[in-house]
Amino acid sequence: MVVALETSTTVGSVAVVREGRIAGGSVLLERGRHASRLVPSLSGLMHALGLARSDIGGVIVGAGPGSFTGVRVAAATAKGLAHALGVPLWAYSSLEAAAATLDEPEAMAALTEGRPSPGLPAGEARMPRYVLFDARADRVYAACYAPTGDGPGAFEPLVPPRATTLAALLAGTPPAALFCGDGAWRHRDELRGAGLLVLDPPAGVPLAAGLARLWLADPAPSPIDDPHR
Repeated sequence: MVVALETSTTVGSVAVVREGRIAGGSVLLERGRHASRLVPSLSGLMHALGLARSDIGGVIVGAGPGSFTGVRVAAATAKGLAHALGVPLWAYSSLEAAAATLDEPEAMAALTEGRPSPGLPAGEARMPRYVLFDARADRVYAACYAPTGDGPGAFEPLVPPRATTLAALLAGTPPAALFCGDGAWRHRDELRGAGLLVLDPPAGVPLAAGLARLWLADPAPSPIDDPHR
């Protein structure tokens, strides 16, 4: 069993992977309380699934970019768990996690007051996904991922994660793509004025379920840390 932790934005979340599938997840919507609620939320989810801390065989964490404090909350918790239990630790970009979360309608429903999310239409699901996180003023954290067609969570990175301005991002010629994330929503008028598709919130929020999907789709996940050292 593997657990996933994501707190890089104002929305925190945890998820559990068991027997090759996402067994469950929980979302933290209380701003500023990730540090105090992350571990209790994970413990509650595991208890509901009939699992114990000793069942954890690995930890996945969202590596940002995002809130400096938020990224540190998940990173410190994940590393502490991995070292204490002697299990592998994996990290994925929170931008890529946001791209993967678009394919997790059940997880997204937690952000829409329980209303079911239909997921992306087939045509949009095949489009490259620009994920933009707001970095204040005219700056954004941005990356672009193209679905490979090998299933949810399988992407080819077209634009690696970077901090940039919207003007610099638009100076290139992006392929027919969709844009999501709070940075895309903040600059939606400019993006839509350029003829680009911008998804409405909460599309573009990175959730632990997205991290879990990336890990499941990774043919050879490589741990970033050896807890035995």
